[in-house]
This record gives sequence, structure tokens and C-alpha cells, in this order.
Amino acid sequence: MIPNAHPMKGLRGKLRINERMSKHTSWRVGGPADYYYIPADLDDLAQFLAGLPAGEPLTWIGLGSNLLVRDGGIRGTVVATSGALNGLSLHDTQLVRAEAGVACAKLARFSVQQGFNGAEFFAGIPGTVGGALAMNAGAFGGETWSMVEAVETIDRHGRISVRRPEEFNVGYRSVAGRPDEWFVAGHFRLARGEPGSGKALIKSLLARRGAAQPTQLPNAGSVFRNPPGDYAARLIEAAGLKGLCEGDACVSDLHANFIVNRGGASALQIERLIRTLQTRVEQAHGVHLEPEVRILGEALPGEPCEP
Repeated sequence: MIPNAHPMKGLRGKLRINERMSKHTSWRVGGPADYYYIPADLDDLAQFLAGLPAGEPLTWIGLGSNLLVRDGGIRGTVVATSGALNGLSLHDTQLVRAEAGVACAKLARFSVQQGFNGAEFFAGIPGTVGGALAMNAGAFGGETWSMVEAVETIDRHGRISVRRPEEFNVGYRSVAGRPDEWFVAGHFRLARGEPGSGKALIKSLLARRGAAQPTQLPNAGSVFRNPPGDYAARLIEAAGLKGLCEGDACVSDLHANFIVNRGGASALQIERLIRTLQTRVEQAHGVHLEPEVRILGEALPGEPCEP
């Protein structure tokens, strides 16, 4: 816990206490974080981290997609990168540097404006560069780490390092590296493309996304990873689970690998629905679905809390 004497002097960011995470997650659920810090920039973040107590729990959040925060909230400090770490620039003729808080869709548009092809798929990822790096996010056949030249990380002492892809174990929707460091920027090597082709492709991809995904209701993107050789949505639908609800948390009628909040869902209801889908799909197909969404925080007193 941050003590009252925490040295905020000289910091330019915003520190909020008991900040409700439902305001910052795309599912619109989640209890309060003890502390919620929005850094002014990378230097300010480094100073903030250096001043934290050694044992202070840290949670990082971008746009709050791909994230389920339980109703009891998050203990310790949440660092919010969206709206903060927004640096986006061209470093050489083929290298784009994007900080962790940059929306993936913005990275896609910027890359196209600079005359590059290959990053258009980022337009279909409803998150930030930091989250995309942390989980090797992908869409429409593209994956984040396929074009990573280098990343910048920060540790809890505020020290920034530049690391290469070979320092990480990158897989399908997973990235393993140093547990005491977090991504603050990515360097993406792109290829020059035909003028105008990138804009047309982004428009096409967004149209496909709008037609196939429930973008009009709060959701967190794909709930489960696709198992090898199959699709989570197909397995859920084949088990007769499309439209299944737990309160206002419902499996989307449009895409079975999406759970939507119809207005009054709690995090507990969403989590219960996730566990139900896992159980029912395993019973029907013998396949255990692994969540793609991160489930964080504590349950309310008296509520069950899955591991």
C-alpha cells in the first residue's frame, strides 16, 4: 500500500484512490483499485515507480479490453497507459516506434499514412500496443510479434531497457519474458506498400469485424484462445451454448466466442458464464478452452472466487 508519505512531489501524473475499474474496462464491470495512476509520460512513470514501496502490487492496464476485473477490485496500484504513453513516431525508413498506451487501431492508421503495409490487422485489435505486446495479440491472420524489431521495458525501479525478440518466449497469444519488467514501447519493422492499398484494407477489415462481432454491446473481445486445429466459437456453438446467459452476461448471438454485457452484468456473472462454457464444451467435445481474457482482482466478501 502506498503510504501517506509517498513522495508525490515532482510527479506530473494523476493518482486516484479507490478508483472503480468498471470505468476503465470494456466489459464495464470491476470493483475499485486501491490506487490508480495515470502517468504524464514515460519519464514521469519512471519516477513514480522508483518511489513505490518495494512490495507494492502492480497491475497494468491499457484500454481495459481482454480484461475481467472481479467485483471486489484490485489491491495495490494500477498503472494506466492509455491516454498517457502515447508516443508514436517514425524512427527510420521502415521502423515505427509506438508507446504502450497507443491504441492498436491508431498504430494501424499511422503505419498506412506513412506508406507501410503489414500493420493493417492492428485495426481489428481493440486494445493498446502494451497489451498487444504482452499477449502477442492478433487479428485477421496477423500477429503482433511477427513485426517486432525491439521492445522497451521498465522495471519497478523505473529503469528502462531495450530488449530483442529473442529474449522472449513468444507463442500463440502468449509472451514470456522477465516477470519484473513491463512493456512501455514497441519498435515495429514494416514494409513499404502500394499507396492507398492500406486504407482500403483497413476499411474492409473493420467492415468484416462489425459484421461478425457484437461491437454495439460491452465485451472484452475473444474470451477463449482457439484450440489447435479448431475454433472456440465453433465448439461453443456446436455445444448449443450460443445465447446462454448468466444474468445480463450472455454468449453473443453474433459470435459465440464473445460474452456481452447487456447492461447490468457483474464480473461474477461473467466469470460464472466463462466457467460454464468451459465445463459444457469439455463435456460435449473433450476440449478444455483456455481463457484469452485476463481475470484479475478479488471477489466480494461471501462470493466464490475461482483460481
